[in-house]
Amino acid sequence: MVTVGNVMRAEPVTVEVGTSVVEAAKLMKAWNVESVLVTYRSQVIGIVTESDVVRKFVGAEKVPYFVPVEDIMSSPVPGIEERRSLTEAADMMNKHRTRHLGVTKGGVFIGLVSVGDFLSPVSIDDF
Repeated sequence: MVTVGNVMRAEPVTVEVGTSVVEAAKLMKAWNVESVLVTYRSQVIGIVTESDVVRKFVGAEKVPYFVPVEDIMSSPVPGIEERRSLTEAADMMNKHRTRHLGVTKGGVFIGLVSVGDFLSPVSIDDF
């Protein structure tokens, strides 16, 4: 069985509270990712996705460089244990109406999984 831990991003891109949405979007482009996690004192408190940038920033016609990520982030980030199956992760994403889940091990945040990660190459025998 393929687990969430098999396909997650172990070192997701993060930004601190107070970072501008524009800077977060530049990081997404530079790292070729569709989201950044928002942290406060090294704790994950939210997530900003490309969709958040489009709908809550660009679509809302906010003034560039003056909007901090916490103004548009989604919070809290739903989590799933790394040993859970991709099917369980998909069900949880559907339930929470999200495309991203924080991955935990023993209750500690260890990574991030997104819908796109489900498409990573895996052996057909693992299914």
